[in-house]
Amino acid sequence: QVQLVESGGGPVQAGGSLRLSCAASGGSLSMFAVGWFRQAPGKEREFVSTISRSGDIQYYEDSVKGRFTISRDNAMNTVFLQMNSLTPEDTAVYSCTARERSTGGTEWKLYDYWGQGTQVTVSS
Repeated sequence: QVQLVESGGGPVQAGGSLRLSCAASGGSLSMFAVGWFRQAPGKEREFVSTISRSGDIQYYEDSVKGRFTISRDNAMNTVFLQMNSLTPEDTAVYSCTARERSTGGTEWKLYDYWGQGTQVTVSS
């Protein structure tokens, strides 16, 4: 069974950048499409981005397009989310998730495995 561990979150000022990592153990992440979701206090879980198993297809939620970049290094068993030009509206717990298919999706129920999440807090 795949375990996912996120890292790289923390406090940052508006306009700053963070790079989140999602490291897998117990299996090869190359077998999975991977997604990032986020949840702010009092709000529903929200899709952020997904990358295909091969890495050749990426998809983003509209509000992060042009600011966030998802990538993967299957040799390192890790997926990354580079987040630039952060705003206070990006404040949330960010979780990575894996789906044992070639491509992911925007619905959280499609995914099979979840990490614990990492907090991102953007101050104005």
